[in-house]
Amino acid sequence: MTAEARRDAIIELLCVRKFTTRENLAFEFHVSKRTIDYDIEKISGEHPIFTVPGNGGGVYIMEGYKRRKKFFTKEQVELLEELSLCLKGEKLQILKDIITTFKLPEKKK
Repeated sequence: MTAEARRDAIIELLCVRKFTTRENLAFEFHVSKRTIDYDIEKISGEHPIFTVPGNGGGVYIMEGYKRRKKFFTKEQVELLEELSLCLKGEKLQILKDIITTFKLPEKKK
């Protein structure tokens, strides 16, 4: 599992559970607690994730937060574009529309 996929899975997990611990995340994803710390640091800039230290603490997601939209990874878009070479007509247009709808927006420089 890539770091990006793991971080996405952490967000999904928190959307369901609302709370977990670094230890649980490290165990579930077979990585170190330090790796989870890096992941939390990275995703907290894009999602309402926060940590509470100490006994009873853990990793939380803001109450009521829902992910708006899922996006394809770069690799998924590349595969779909490759597969589109085998299509014609209406099916080709449908696949192009899918790619456009779910392609991760490029970051502005």
